[in-house]
Parts: sequence; structure tokens; C-alpha cells
Amino acid sequence: MTQTATRIVRVYMGADQRSRFEDLRVPMGEFRLGTLFSYKSAMLPVKGVVFRENPLEGSADFHNPPQRQFVVTLSGAVELRVGDGSVRVFGPGDVLFAEDTHGEGHAARELLGPRRSLILPVPEDFDLAAWGSA
Repeated sequence: MTQTATRIVRVYMGADQRSRFEDLRVPMGEFRLGTLFSYKSAMLPVKGVVFRENPLEGSADFHNPPQRQFVVTLSGAVELRVGDGSVRVFGPGDVLFAEDTHGEGHAARELLGPRRSLILPVPEDFDLAAWGSA
């Protein structure tokens, strides 16, 4: 079976109480879809799905997400800044795992909008490392 991976970006609080980015690769195994071969990750446990739209005029100073969650950008673009000074831009198809639920959090500046996203909150006991390596 062929193995590939997809990239997600994690934002978390480091030991110094500053937020940081981390690039992760989620393994994806091959499966058959009719006559096509496709790829998929292990099943992701979620508590629900939220559709969100952020206006272009929107920007947020440092803040924390309300819970650990995946954010999948569907359209538009946003620039995120974290406490260590790093900046990343997220556009269509990009996946962020936000788990900086305490500490300084991250800042957002809308670049192209309105930005539409899917928010996928995970259960409290969700283990990102175990899911990503499954």
C-alpha cells in the first residue's frame, strides 16, 4: 500500500508561554474508490462542525480559540502572527490545528475576504500525535 501525507499547521503555547507554529505531516494511506486509488488519513473525532465567515475588514489582536479545533480555510486568506514573531498566511485548502487555548494566543489579519472556514472542534481527550501517526 502506498503511503503519502498531508500538511497541517499547529499553533500551540510553548513552555515560555509564547505561541508558536509547528508543521505536521498527517500520514495518509491508499484506498480504492471505484476504479481510482485515493488517499485518506485515520478518522478524526470531532464534536461538531461550524461554518464561519470573517469579513475582510476584520482583524483580531492576540486572542485564544474557545477550544482545541481544526480550522480549514475554504476561501479567502488570513495572516496569523504568533508570540515568537512568526507569521504565516492561510488560504484555501490550508488546515490549522489551533490549541493555544491559554497564554497569549495568536493575532489574525484578514487579507482576502470574506474568508470562509470550517471549524472542527475536537474532544477534550483528542490526542493529535496519536491521530497523526495512525
